[in-house]
Amino acid sequence: MESQYLKQCLGSCLKKGLAEVVEHRPADPIEYLAHWIYNYRRNLDEEKKRMLERAELEQEQEAAIAKLERLKIQEEEERKLQEQRQAQLEKEREELELQKKLAELELQNKEAEMQLQQEDEEENEKTIAEDTDRSGTPTSSRAGEPDESEQSQTDLSTVTEEESTN
Repeated sequence: MESQYLKQCLGSCLKKGLAEVVEHRPADPIEYLAHWIYNYRRNLDEEKKRMLERAELEQEQEAAIAKLERLKIQEEEERKLQEQRQAQLEKEREELELQKKLAELELQNKEAEMQLQQEDEEENEKTIAEDTDRSGTPTSSRAGEPDESEQSQTDLSTVTEEESTN
């Protein structure tokens, strides 16, 4: 049982240390072995520390890479959103321009209609003035002929008379 414990805890260390003592053959082998074991333990601790630091660095590196990727994705999403906003703004700008043009066209159309109405009124006034003599009685180029409304009434009465005789 004790030999198992010594083998498990000191086996590798003592084996390497005794091999060093045999190789160097120091004047005081016990002191040499004691210093060698002390340095061995310090080297093991430093190696363990380096391994932990390396593992921490790898974790930090992985975290930094993941963060960088998240930032890239976020920047890409922001860029896409900005492009969408730009497109939306451009579309709204175009719609506003179209509405402005439409309003201008409607205004021009109304102005043209008003001008046409004014011209029609002036023409009607001119025609009425021409048809009216100085005393205010209307003159007709077809004097003695019935006007159109009278003509249609006489035509209608003629048609009804013909139908009743048939």
